Amino acid sequence: MRGVIFDGKQTQVVDDLEIRDPGPGEVLVAIAAAGLCHSDLSVVDGTIPFPVPVVLGHEGAGVVEAVGAGVGHVAPGDHVSLSTLASCGACADCDRGRPTMCRKAIGMPKQPFSRSGNPLFQFASNSSFAERTVVKAVQAVKIPKEIPLTSAALIGCGVLTGVGAVLNRARVDRGDSVVVIGAGGIGLNVLQGARIAGATTIVAVDANPAKEAAARQFGATHFIDASAVDDTGAAVKELLPTGADHVFECVGNPALIRQAVDLLDRHGQAILLGMTGAKVEASFLPAAMFLDKSILGCRYGSSRPQRDIPLYASLYQQGRLLLDELVTATYPVEDFAKAVDDLHGGRVARGVLTF
Repeated sequence: MRGVIFDGKQTQVVDDLEIRDPGPGEVLVAIAAAGLCHSDLSVVDGTIPFPVPVVLGHEGAGVVEAVGAGVGHVAPGDHVSLSTLASCGACADCDRGRPTMCRKAIGMPKQPFSRSGNPLFQFASNSSFAERTVVKAVQAVKIPKEIPLTSAALIGCGVLTGVGAVLNRARVDRGDSVVVIGAGGIGLNVLQGARIAGATTIVAVDANPAKEAAARQFGATHFIDASAVDDTGAAVKELLPTGADHVFECVGNPALIRQAVDLLDRHGQAILLGMTGAKVEASFLPAAMFLDKSILGCRYGSSRPQRDIPLYASLYQQGRLLLDELVTATYPVEDFAKAVDDLHGGRVARGVLTF
């Protein structure tokens, strides 16, 4: 079968992958569509250390082909959106409703794939850049068949991360002010999460003026072109003189992390979503934090996928959450290199690979 692999030196699309059958508590899914996210490329450039060779992809949707013993919540033929959380459901963190913190799921990659008899690792317990993948049952979340799979694919990472950061981690409330630094795939979902939460002033900041239309479509009430102003912080302060209740940094740039902290109002919170290198440091003024300000990390939108994915699917069906509009372009998996180039060039909100 076809898939995208990274061997430590290069990525390539291959057609000779093999996948084992699902075991107890597992689900075999035929992938229909998979979103290309910066996290996949972060494996390739080393920002996210990961063992190789590995089958890439972590944002996908498809149709259940087979289930292992003990799986009852999905059946062959069901449409599912996949999460990356292979949580155990039994540890203290899972029991507290924090599956993103499951200690039995993080840093323990499996090898369900093989090629010419040699095993390959599974990225983020998912590997959606393959025609088929095997996931833990908890990762396969049933969705209505009316939702296009090219759109449903994006729920499993971009939507869970961005919207979840707003609703679950920051807990943005009605009337709050929100600044979103970076209007890419994650940033757009933060914007629409803020809109859904009832924020009244939602400021998008990006150095690419071409992103303004999409930012406003997803919920921004204001857009600041960082390439056209001398001082982005001052431009934000013109709109929010006392600072923002919430600032989301969606780029992973140390200078922008500092800016996120500097833009906070009293009792404000900076939420860090952009992925930096493992040893990159950022600075801030501790004295500024004594007005009850906070810096929050956020993994995967602090999500509970079996709860959140059906919620977001419902919001989509109600017309309150945008999915189709996130899909800028679709590519057959063989055009993976073009999809990467478009992502690097800032030409897409999300590019989606299809099988």
